[in-house]
Amino acid sequence: MPRTERRRALWIALAVVAIVAAGAGGAAWASGRTAPSAPPAVPTSSATVISTTLSSTTQLSGTLGHGAARTVFSPVSGTVTATAPVGSTVAQGAALFAVDDRPVLLLAGTVPAWRDLSVGVPPGPDVTQLEQDLVALGFATGLDLTVDGVYTDTTATAVQRWQRSLGLPATGDVPRSLIVFESSPLRILGVAAQPGSRVGDGQPALSVGSTQVLVSADVPVTQTSLVHVGDAVTVTLPAGAHVTAHVTAVSAVATSPEGSGSGSGQQNGPPTVPATVVLDYPAAAAGLDQAPVTIDVTDRTVHDALAVPITALVALQGGGYGVYVRHGATRTLVGVTPGLFADTLVQVTSSALHAGDEVVVPSP
Repeated sequence: MPRTERRRALWIALAVVAIVAAGAGGAAWASGRTAPSAPPAVPTSSATVISTTLSSTTQLSGTLGHGAARTVFSPVSGTVTATAPVGSTVAQGAALFAVDDRPVLLLAGTVPAWRDLSVGVPPGPDVTQLEQDLVALGFATGLDLTVDGVYTDTTATAVQRWQRSLGLPATGDVPRSLIVFESSPLRILGVAAQPGSRVGDGQPALSVGSTQVLVSADVPVTQTSLVHVGDAVTVTLPAGAHVTAHVTAVSAVATSPEGSGSGSGQQNGPPTVPATVVLDYPAAAAGLDQAPVTIDVTDRTVHDALAVPITALVALQGGGYGVYVRHGATRTLVGVTPGLFADTLVQVTSSALHAGDEVVVPSP
């Protein structure tokens, strides 16, 4: 049962239990007189009314891992002779796999490699990406290389340096079969083309994910107003540890679960929106992958709230709620208006109640 429903059920249960006591105390509250001094039906103790900040949260389910898996396609046909191990991380400039004993290298970029690059090719963003990579990898040091998308003789010289470092022929040209552009380093999640198998140009080679520790969550569309990029959240790991995190992405596209039967038109659940959460301290989730977690999203906060334990509330026979304020051996029933419920506390509003007052609660 969701946390908000559990709180509501507890509230109702308390009201049913307390209504008997409220029948005896309602008149006293209305007149301001002391409530009857008959001993309570259950042992009681006192709790102090406090002024505090209250927050209510909504819990979402998520999966801890490395984000949604995506496919890296081979840019060349041949026999796969090596692959990066599953679970390893491949950084900019490193080999993802090898075909016919020639490496296929990972470079940083958002535009896929779609042509061979050499001096004289028309300028383009793919050349810009290559130049940025050569600078980042240190092969343009001392060269007057301008990152402008134009493949010049200087670009070719930097490429030759790079090729020599890899033990490749220093041609100064970059064939499409040599590189794969991706926007970030990759974690190898699976191998589609095992060593010894044949792979074709454009066929799946690897299944990859982010190197970051991510939480993927499906947010019901009815709760999307609660989740925004940049929001601070708390992730509860399988062992019970709580880790702070932030929402980094919320899709604008909702997906609906498939119907339970062909042509039935029924759904297994409400439409959801995928969201991504990144842990502030990824080391806290070391060794975990595809682990179920819960995400606590703060949906409302009240500052300087007058708060009492939820168990202090009593339901009044004529409607509404109150609390018994203890003055030594006497108790006075004071009407209150409940506000925000947060864990074991509830916000209350009353001109007759102040921070520091003692209210009656059931003994533990």
